Order: sequence, then C-alpha cells, then structure tokens
Amino acid sequence: MTQKTEVAHAVSAGVDALGFIFVKKSPRYIDPEQAREVISSIPLFVDTVGVFMDEDPDMVNEIVQYCGLTILQLHGNESPEYCQNFQSRLLKAFQVTPEMTPETLIPYHDVVSGFLLDTYHKDKGGGTGKTFDWSLVDKLQLSKPFVLAGGLTVDNVGEAICKARPFAVDVNSGVEKEPGRKDPALFLKLVDEVGRADQQKE
Repeated sequence: MTQKTEVAHAVSAGVDALGFIFVKKSPRYIDPEQAREVISSIPLFVDTVGVFMDEDPDMVNEIVQYCGLTILQLHGNESPEYCQNFQSRLLKAFQVTPEMTPETLIPYHDVVSGFLLDTYHKDKGGGTGKTFDWSLVDKLQLSKPFVLAGGLTVDNVGEAICKARPFAVDVNSGVEKEPGRKDPALFLKLVDEVGRADQQKE
C-alpha cells in the first residue's frame, strides 16, 4: 500500500492486513515517512505488515517502531539467527520449488509465527506476478500457519484456497491498476471470492 485513499478502500472491503514494502528496488517501495502517515489512518484490528529483504536488523526495528508495524515479512536470505532479532510477529517467505523439502523450513519453526510461500524466481525475492504448483505445499508438511502468495488474482484466488488451504492469501499485483496503485473494485471482488472459497472449505 502507498496511498491513504487506497487503504480506506481496502479496509472498507474487509481485508485483515495491509502490506508496506521497504525494499528500495521494489516498484512498490514506500519510505518510512510516507508509510507512517498512511498507517496512521488505519483503524484498530487491521494488521500492518512491513516487507523487508536482507535489511540491517537495527534498521528494521527502527522502522517497526517509527511506523507502527505489527507484523514483519522477510523475503531475503535471512537465517533463523537473524529472525531472533525481533519481538514482532514474523513471517519468513520462501520461494517454492519442486526440490524443496520440510527440512528447509524446520530450522525456522521456533523463531517465526508462520511462513509465506511464493513463486520461485532466480532474481526476485517476490512480486513475480506468477503462480506456482500449489500441490507442492502438501509435501512441505507445514506445522505453522502459512500465507499463500504468487500471482493471485480475483480469477484464481478461490481455486488457490481450495487446493492449498492456506491460513491467508497475499495479493498484490492481482488488485492493481499499475505497480503500487490498487483498484478499489478489485478489492471488493477479491474479498468476495475469498469468502466464497472459505465457505467451500468448511
């Protein structure tokens, strides 16, 4: 998220959490000053997620405090030891490949609140706009909640939920008009599709 007006539309649509990307090379980067101003407009019980990638932990903690972030989402090569630098709830992102095994995730189980599973790209830590094979999730034998990401849109999010059965979904480009600018109509349709898929799971 980068704009107060879009935050208001997202909250009105019923989203549970809003993300703010503090990775400078991302087209959706937001600086801490702007993020703090936007986050100040977010009501209670909507989480604010700070997305970081191989950032200095002291800098991360400073931004968390300054902006009022409630969850961290780490998209780089952060080690389990690195993850111990934070008091905030933490999601560690992994790019899923057919070769990935449960052993990849086990070292993180005691230091994160959950995992974010994304599409593999050799040069990007996320934001590919591409889906991955959701059947690969089962073989990871996850014992923590996981968030499903990677190319999710209003057209495929229902199928993704029914097949992968995630705790939550992370949608970015799938509700955008252009990088960093969200479409209010797509927010509403997305929440509707997620609700419908949740009912089918029960």
